[in-house]
Amino acid sequence: MRLATFNLLHGRSPDDGVVDAERLRDAVKGLDADVLALQEVDHAQPRSGLVDQTSLVAEAMGAHDARFVPAVVGTPGETWRPADPDEVLGVAPTYGIGLVSRWPVARWRRIPLGTSPATLPLLVDARRLALIPDEPRLALAAVLTPPAPVGTVVATHLSFAPGFNIAQLTRLARAVRDLPGPVLLLGDLNMPGPVPGAVLRGWHPLGRAPTFPSERPRIQFDHVLARAPEAPPVRAVEAVATPVSDHRALVVDLEISRGPRPPR
Repeated sequence: MRLATFNLLHGRSPDDGVVDAERLRDAVKGLDADVLALQEVDHAQPRSGLVDQTSLVAEAMGAHDARFVPAVVGTPGETWRPADPDEVLGVAPTYGIGLVSRWPVARWRRIPLGTSPATLPLLVDARRLALIPDEPRLALAAVLTPPAPVGTVVATHLSFAPGFNIAQLTRLARAVRDLPGPVLLLGDLNMPGPVPGAVLRGWHPLGRAPTFPSERPRIQFDHVLARAPEAPPVRAVEAVATPVSDHRALVVDLEISRGPRPPR
């Protein structure tokens, strides 16, 4: 079973600043993931050609199920408001997280994680430095339909504010305690490599590799964690460079005994 988490930077290339749907499609197709967690995802944004990027990714993967959850209505770095839990998609541009699975999903759970009051200097579109207020943070859990080799996969993108992201991570772990295992957490946690495994009791990292910045990665912000001791053994880990984003995709291959393959 191949898992991946990928901060898309809404499909923008840090080399030329272009957002191209075909580049994004080729990038995720090359990952060949069975489950892919997405962060910094656009839906109906003018800057990315009004594309539903989660659906585009799902089509490229040949995925059975996919869901996008908006964090904000509007455009980060410009004008936006927090998205409502029942926000109607397509009426206005939105931005958030997505989860795509070749395995059928039995049920979904949206998990609000709160908003940090912090405003910090960050790179916008991987090109210009600006003071950016933090946005609402969410997680999206998918309970997979048996005979999927794991029970639940969770996608998230945590705050860039140190300390607040740790609180969000512990809140998220509590929120999925009742979901069937093995439970795997994938996402951009905005924490350096060893931190999530150190602060989150009862979970352990499945892959260590620097993922940021994409050209010459020096730090790991992107993680795959498992609720111990449920996870299958890891066969391989790779941080994959693609033509889009300022992050590399973190790909983790799990060793699964012979059984059914995900529908394609």
